[in-house]
Amino acid sequence: MASQLSSDLFDPALKTSFNQKFREKRFKIFLKLLSKIDSGGPINILDVGGLEVYWNSMNFTAHDNIHITLLNLDEVPTRGANFKSIKGDATNLSMFKDKEIDIVFSNSVIEHLYTFENQQKMANEVRRVGRYYYIQTPNYFFPFEPHWLFPFFQYLPFRLKLFLTMNFNLGHYKRITDKKAATNIINEVKLLSEKEMVKLFPDGKLYREYFGGLVKSITMYTSPE
Repeated sequence: MASQLSSDLFDPALKTSFNQKFREKRFKIFLKLLSKIDSGGPINILDVGGLEVYWNSMNFTAHDNIHITLLNLDEVPTRGANFKSIKGDATNLSMFKDKEIDIVFSNSVIEHLYTFENQQKMANEVRRVGRYYYIQTPNYFFPFEPHWLFPFFQYLPFRLKLFLTMNFNLGHYKRITDKKAATNIINEVKLLSEKEMVKLFPDGKLYREYFGGLVKSITMYTSPE
């Protein structure tokens, strides 16, 4: 019951969830950034690890002067005329030239790269290919882990994380009985602190998202002003 309640409160797919409300608030900041960009033509957005459903949930599908490229490990279906999907790796954007993209966008993706080294590679590529960027991630020090939706999960010993993941439905993960698969999921998520995000994006501005007086997520971005 408690797990279901927490899922309902933080599930971004639910328009009444806290996560969706936070996303909508953050998105207003992104829109302000977007309004300042002058590309001399259609604005090109590269969404690293994103899906069209996210933009739909932000009511952003009718912008014909904006082209959005979704980059994921595999191509994903798209419906909107201004969307396209490509296969790629967040740590290697070699298919793009320097500053080819007007703005690189990424929402809760950089924490899914296993190691800080990979996160640094993504940050370097984002800063290389984008004229501007907007990169958001959950805060490591927020007490409620955002993937398992379990208090202080990120601080637990690995064996306890593995036990919980293999025996319970927690947050966005159904019970994973295969030990290798459960281990991979746990290793995949490396939450970042504010200090680490500033280190990854030293030329960026910092936006803190608060919940209950605590920093829930961190966004680093650049803008024309």
